[in-house]
Amino acid sequence: MDKIFSRALAPKIFVNREVLRPDYIPEQLPHREEQIKSLGMIVSVALQGERPSNLFIYGLTGTGKTAVVKYVLKRLSDKSLEFNRPVKWFYINTRIDNTSYRVFTRIGELSGLKLPFTGLSTAEVYKRVRDFLDSEKRIYIVVLDELDFLARNESDEVLYKLARINEDLTKAKVGIIGITNNIRFVENLDARVRSSLGEEEMVFPPYNAIQLEDILRERAKLAFKENSVSEEAIKICAALAAREHGDARRALDLLRIAGEIAEREQAEKVLEEHVYKAYDELEKERVIQLVSTLPFHSRIVLLSLLKMESEGVNVTTGELYMVYREISQKLGIDPVTQRRVSDIISELEALGILSARVVNRGRYGKTRILKITVNPSTLIEIFIQDPLIRDYVERELENLLTTELQDSYNTQTIDL
Repeated sequence: MDKIFSRALAPKIFVNREVLRPDYIPEQLPHREEQIKSLGMIVSVALQGERPSNLFIYGLTGTGKTAVVKYVLKRLSDKSLEFNRPVKWFYINTRIDNTSYRVFTRIGELSGLKLPFTGLSTAEVYKRVRDFLDSEKRIYIVVLDELDFLARNESDEVLYKLARINEDLTKAKVGIIGITNNIRFVENLDARVRSSLGEEEMVFPPYNAIQLEDILRERAKLAFKENSVSEEAIKICAALAAREHGDARRALDLLRIAGEIAEREQAEKVLEEHVYKAYDELEKERVIQLVSTLPFHSRIVLLSLLKMESEGVNVTTGELYMVYREISQKLGIDPVTQRRVSDIISELEALGILSARVVNRGRYGKTRILKITVNPSTLIEIFIQDPLIRDYVERELENLLTTELQDSYNTQTIDL
């Protein structure tokens, strides 16, 4: 242990690994200059004492939405202090504060109002927050991130109250910035909420591999010692993240974990091999999170596909259903219909757990050839933790995970 702790006190690779965290806001945000400028123009009216337009920002995970908002609002806040123009902004992640009560309580806390964690009605909390905000002349901007995690009735209530709050304010003014991955989020809101918001919209496109390389190089200069990251490692991190919808968070996580692996191995430099090891770690974590939360019958469908692939056959939807029925009967459960299994396959494909390639069989019509796209050993690991199917998996384990199946997956994973 002394050797381990001594090595930690004298790192060979990292200078500051925190700059590779998703919540770090750098001084420069490459390839988001247009979005920064647009957002800056929208919120700049706050310096004139005017309320900015309500704004909704859309884009896939890791496209820089949150980073740009925090970057711009921090600079707006600094400028407001410089010119004595009272502007304050609140950042609320609704994945964490996922009810209207908790959202308004968080606004109160961030503004300096003490509120009990429970015991008050949402209406009372809102009233206290509204009155406290209106105690001085100031522009407030409320950022609601990851709005997808507010249930529909909760998001309707929060957005409606915040959109109408200015009608009851005499000194303060409040603007809203909503951030969501769902481009149809506003369409699903109540009509009264949509009409009250009167929002502007911005869409953040995914990064491509070249843009992700630029981002990683800038962060690497701050995170690592000089010459401790190979150019190949950066390129592979960018390529893998670009393949997964241009997710900058994914790219940064890959580089950080690759650096941690290299440091644990006492390597002098982060190399290509460390990135692949990091990718395997992240992929395993993602798969465990996804599969562990799947409904029971979805897991049985996956188990059926895994069993058939281990036997080296091309799996079609119809053939999969027969094996699924067989396994269900052995487990003593009633199988769902073939149509429901077909829907489950589509859901698993959307999650990236399997692929379903449509092939034309001539006069026999079209069918889907199914293939697992995640590490089979990780699936086995998850299935063994499930008490309902553990015994079956342990009996069939040797048939389910063969060397050929594992090798096939590894080849697919590193093919860029």
